[in-house]
Amino acid sequence: MNNITLDKLLGIDYPVIVAPMFLISNTKMIKAALQNGVTAAFPALNYRTDAELGKAIDEIQAFTSKPFGVNLIVNKSNPRYRGQLEVLLEKRVSFIITSLGNPKEVIERCKPLGIKVFCDVVDLGYAKKVEELGADALIAVNNRAGGHAGKLTPPELIKLLKDNCSIPVISAGGIARGEHLKQVMDWGAAGASVGTIFIACDEADISREYKQAMVDYGEKDIVMTTKLSGSALTVINTPYVQHLGTKANWLEWILNHNKTLKKYAKMLLAFRGMKAVEKAAFSATYKTVWCAGPAIEYVKSIMPLAEIVKTVTYEYDQARR
Repeated sequence: MNNITLDKLLGIDYPVIVAPMFLISNTKMIKAALQNGVTAAFPALNYRTDAELGKAIDEIQAFTSKPFGVNLIVNKSNPRYRGQLEVLLEKRVSFIITSLGNPKEVIERCKPLGIKVFCDVVDLGYAKKVEELGADALIAVNNRAGGHAGKLTPPELIKLLKDNCSIPVISAGGIARGEHLKQVMDWGAAGASVGTIFIACDEADISREYKQAMVDYGEKDIVMTTKLSGSALTVINTPYVQHLGTKANWLEWILNHNKTLKKYAKMLLAFRGMKAVEKAAFSATYKTVWCAGPAIEYVKSIMPLAEIVKTVTYEYDQARR
């Protein structure tokens, strides 16, 4: 089972997911991806209400019958988890990508409906747990991922999971070119989840300044910060980020590590972080924090999502010859 590739698993042309990106992914991006031979997903949290989430799914399903997914935060810091899950089950999305928590309920409720569940993992211990629960695939988040990155390199994580798990491994992090996709497939991945290179697409409803920053900055400008959510997050090292610093202060650290306060601190830090990222994404000020991964190095212009997909898939075809 872990030798099946993502394209065969979902019935698409290429083994690529346009990754769900907080505040960036939208229906225009999903539809453009589905029209060009790959699949895509968006975060449930990109919609403020369950009704808006359902409407977005309806819009895509009316446009095409091709498979797409939704990313669902499954831990207790997401107060909207239960309502969002009900919407995804009712609409019968093709797959759900779970993050930051125990996916047991999601897997149990999706199985009878034929909804596939892919789980974000950063290490073998958690991967084994979700496999035992019945996950359909692993999203292997490596140290080159944008947003919340893992600690292992792409080949290390792929090999570790392939050698010890029996379900497909989808590599997440560092993919920007077709040859990168071929490389992770050669290492044993079933496909790739690709995010950063799509941030500057025409369809993304973020500020022009954010998109231009994706062009102007490079891999050397990506740093890890724990200031926003309490968890390490990759951001562009703008002058404001340099001024802000990238380490949580003593109060944030205590709140995030004290067992009694941890749950509430996580919620507070995540909420504050989400608000900061939201403000930065849609408006440009001197107080701006923009998320991105090392693949920013390959973003050279703002262009339609279809063109980015076509470039990567063409390069992938050429690399396989």
